[in-house]
Amino acid sequence: MKILVIWKALVSETYHNRFVELAKFKDVELTLIVPTKWHKINLEKKFCSEYKIIPRRVVLNGSNHFHWYPGLARIIRQVRPDILHIEEEHYSLVTFQAIRLAKKYNIKCLFVTWQNIYKKYPFPFSRVEQYNLENADYAIAGSNEVRKVLVRKGFDNKRISTIPLGADTVMFHKMESTELRSKLQLEFFTIGYLGRFVKEKGVIDLLQAVSRISSDFNLLLVGSGKLRHKIKETGRHLGLLEKIRIVDSISSSQVPYYLNGMDCLVLPSRTTRTWKEQFGRVLTEAMSCEVPVIGSDSGEIPNVIGDCGLVFKEGDADDLSSKITR
Repeated sequence: MKILVIWKALVSETYHNRFVELAKFKDVELTLIVPTKWHKINLEKKFCSEYKIIPRRVVLNGSNHFHWYPGLARIIRQVRPDILHIEEEHYSLVTFQAIRLAKKYNIKCLFVTWQNIYKKYPFPFSRVEQYNLENADYAIAGSNEVRKVLVRKGFDNKRISTIPLGADTVMFHKMESTELRSKLQLEFFTIGYLGRFVKEKGVIDLLQAVSRISSDFNLLLVGSGKLRHKIKETGRHLGLLEKIRIVDSISSSQVPYYLNGMDCLVLPSRTTRTWKEQFGRVLTEAMSCEVPVIGSDSGEIPNVIGDCGLVFKEGDADDLSSKITR
């Protein structure tokens, strides 16, 4: 069985792990179409003995839902897959591009979705979504809530599988962190955050929460985003600058080391009108490293944490502070 996979995240080597496992099946011949560059990240993995990698330039690099691949039809004719696996949302242009070609060449196709809020999209996304939902043969939903959204959109429940993310326990495990902590001058109990510096991730709430802690601590923030300046300004206003360590975005291979440098990881996501936490992959990665986790009650976070960590009311700095100091 020939499977052709399309996914922008495959620019990062970490996201290849699941396909390494898939390629182990003797009846599977696997090919991945990967961007040569996505945002500022250059392709990290260009060859694999278990499957074929086809690097391709992306039009509108960095645009999650508008990007597409020139020459995709030619690749499909060359590979002649039995299944086209599109690891992209059902309202994305690249999904539309791939499904149209799948229909043209009589190939079974599926998409993967994490959209856990029912939305009515404006044109052209509404037309793109309608076509994709009407013509896809199957769908993978990241959670039961995502599945409900798909069914409400009219997609056949019998043609959906709910498959949440896991964690690569070979990559993510407990390891020595003395060198990293020394380098970053993490002398005290270290509260950590790893992710995007954007409003909906609740980083400012985390700053407000730790400002209420009277004991010694360090706050390690790993990531990047438009909120970086406000984080520094808020930290200065709250008198936290000496306690905070900010590290710019790191490579996927470095993530386990930074997680192990934390004494607890916090994911303080905040629900907005158009977004709520879809999973919180960093939680499973931290747990695999045996790092205690604390998360807000936004979206899927409580289901991911279960009884393996603490959950606080989103946006409530007092509640988060009490959970950290418990």
